[in-house]
Amino acid sequence: MTRLALVTGASRGIGAAIAHALAQDGHRIAVHYRSDAARARQVVDALPGDGHVTVQGDLGAGQAEQVVTETVEQLGGLDVLVNNAGTYFHHPIATTGFAEWREAWRRTVELNLLGPAELTWHAAGHMTEGGRIINVGSRGAYRGEPDAPAYGAAKAGLHSMTQSLAQSLAPRGIAVAGVAPGFVRTEMVAELLDSAEGEAIRAQSPFGRVAEPEEVAAAVAFLASPAATWASGAIMDVNGASHLR
Repeated sequence: MTRLALVTGASRGIGAAIAHALAQDGHRIAVHYRSDAARARQVVDALPGDGHVTVQGDLGAGQAEQVVTETVEQLGGLDVLVNNAGTYFHHPIATTGFAEWREAWRRTVELNLLGPAELTWHAAGHMTEGGRIINVGSRGAYRGEPDAPAYGAAKAGLHSMTQSLAQSLAPRGIAVAGVAPGFVRTEMVAELLDSAEGEAIRAQSPFGRVAEPEEVAAAVAFLASPAATWASGAIMDVNGASHLR
């Protein structure tokens, strides 16, 4: 039976790679986007298989229920939720004014933690035995994010939520797990990687490079598979040995 998956923040980068990996494994995909409908449609058109759809919603503005409802209406159900959408921007405490500091924390936590929490609540109600929830966290939850502390804190909260819900949803046969990527080559960071800082970033891993989106997507695809039930509660490090714990 074809499995049905919602991938948030899937119009580009890691989310698009996850959508492609799951589609390759036979899932029908709802490609979520916030504002770029054209990019989301391009992702859908490039996915292997048929029956993929787009779904729009601002997860930082309380639209999680709308996103899940539209996904279920278009796909006919929901088996897999991948909470990938997030935001990252610098707000170092030494140089950030208090008003900007408060706004950074509000925006970051709303999208990186509250959004996934709300999506998970609505999605779990549609899942049956074999359901999967996979949360895309970050190595920053463990090693710290000195220039973006709200991001590190929100991702740590997402990891903790993952483990808590792995326990509470297991009696319903729903497995919950996460991945914690390090630096990943995407459009958003291409300029940074090509700058003077790029070499130091690549040197964080003994492989001397950063991850490709497809490498993170492969880990998510495994966690979404029927074989991964016993990985429930795990946060899988996908950082090229750049941070060990």
